[in-house]
Amino acid sequence: MAITLGDNRYGKAEVRLVRVVRDGARHELRDLTVSVALAGDLAAAHEGDNSGVLPTDTQKNTVYAFAKRYGVGEPEAFGLLLARHFVDTQPTISWARVDLIEHPWSRLGPHSFARDGGPTRVASVTVTGDASHVVSGLAGLVLLNTTDSEFHGYVRDGYTTLPETTDRVLATEVSARWRWASVGAAASWGASFQGVRDALVEAFVETYSYSLQQTLYAMGSRALEKQPELAEVRLVLPNKHHFLVDLAPFGLDNDNEVYVATDRPYGLIEGTVLRDDAPPAPEAW
Repeated sequence: MAITLGDNRYGKAEVRLVRVVRDGARHELRDLTVSVALAGDLAAAHEGDNSGVLPTDTQKNTVYAFAKRYGVGEPEAFGLLLARHFVDTQPTISWARVDLIEHPWSRLGPHSFARDGGPTRVASVTVTGDASHVVSGLAGLVLLNTTDSEFHGYVRDGYTTLPETTDRVLATEVSARWRWASVGAAASWGASFQGVRDALVEAFVETYSYSLQQTLYAMGSRALEKQPELAEVRLVLPNKHHFLVDLAPFGLDNDNEVYVATDRPYGLIEGTVLRDDAPPAPEAW
């Protein structure tokens, strides 16, 4: 029986990095979690030969050294710099991915900040010997409409108990990823992030929803319409259920006013919206 080594990678996960820029009295703060994954000709390492292995501790140190030497700036740009370094300097490495999570802070003063409760910015950068691919995104964007949402006409069988509704609360916590058609628009990382965020919010607010699937498609479509640099948008929308409370035992009517918010179980709606002419994705992402 022949046994061979399949796909494999290794790296340093969740490197915590805080970079302070002390340029005069007004300081700038960037707070990131950075994960590195490397792959290539690593079969010997799985047989006990470490001569081609860059220690994960060295990968961690590289993150910190690059933050000092080059600054952090936009997460996508920092990730590209790191990933290209690992591929170009390590003979055994032909593929590198850097995942970045930026933790938001709000400014309180020239050198004072408060941890922001808003959505988290994320990025994933993949570099091979001759190509670079970037996926940007956000997580934790909580949205809610108190009306303009219905849900009815669905399949009913012997196990269906959910009542149909023509007026419900629709709430979700958006996780979105968008793939860039080209890395050439590097100067617009931040502007694109804000543009996509605004487009997702606008579509959620303006769509009269008959299902969360319909809302997902409207959100993804709006982002692509407003941001031509994107090839596709992937959305994960948990349905944050709000159920009407039965107030009849207390002699009270409940005209869509009092709800119980539940955290589980929940419906989970996922989907991809892409351009017809979108370049193929380099790999599953």
